[in-house]
Amino acid sequence: MSKTYAEQLALAARATEPAIRQAIAAAGLGKNSRGLDAGCGIGTHAIWICEATGGKVTGLDINPDNLAAAGERVERKSLGDRIDFVEGSLLDLPFEKDAFDWAWSCDTFWPVVVADPVAVLQDLARVVRPGGTVAVLFWTNQLFFPGYPLFEARWNQAFVSSTHYFKFGQPGQHHLRALGWLRQAGLENPGAQSFLAEFQQPLDDRMRESLTFCFEMFHDSLESGLSKEDQAEYQRLCTPGSKDFILDNPDYYCNLSYTLFSARVPGK
Repeated sequence: MSKTYAEQLALAARATEPAIRQAIAAAGLGKNSRGLDAGCGIGTHAIWICEATGGKVTGLDINPDNLAAAGERVERKSLGDRIDFVEGSLLDLPFEKDAFDWAWSCDTFWPVVVADPVAVLQDLARVVRPGGTVAVLFWTNQLFFPGYPLFEARWNQAFVSSTHYFKFGQPGQHHLRALGWLRQAGLENPGAQSFLAEFQQPLDDRMRESLTFCFEMFHDSLESGLSKEDQAEYQRLCTPGSKDFILDNPDYYCNLSYTLFSARVPGK
């Protein structure tokens, strides 16, 4: 893919937005609250949270290019007085105890990034006041190829087998075991809930571009995980201009899901 990383994140955000906005509404972050978006990327979630809560958000990211893009997006939204950004690592939070009402982190707790999720959650809880919320989210599933269930199953299997995000050692490190991480971190009332982003025809040009990017994003991780036949099937179904390009199907429908895991910091 020739796009910059910030451009890639923006394309993915178009597809994930319906699910993420639902998760924000369900997370109970509180009106006029102050929170941390840990691993904020280009600031998309910080903006959505700020809009939903009317409060203030600090975004933390280790990548200065992400933060530069985030700052530009916030200025375009005229939210510079309510959103600020700090360069730093999720693994070493540069904040004082009880600095925030909540902490949010999306698609960051993968094993290749966070070797000890319990320790990182404990540190997130440290910077959140008693009674506040710690929330982590993950992209958990996708159904992109209606009418081709066997190809989709093989494509998903190849993705899970090939991508470094799933190179965890023990079952307890899998992201859908995050309820256990929250409990082990000493947080209270852990819960989980999933949210769908759904798309159907007619698709506008922006969503066609975003979904095409999602196909490419997943496929770029497959390495040699697909057979030659499935590689050819991918090209047939996912290449714009192909006579069988799946987004040209007048009955096209797809969905993807995010799962929110959240808990309360004890002490209030």
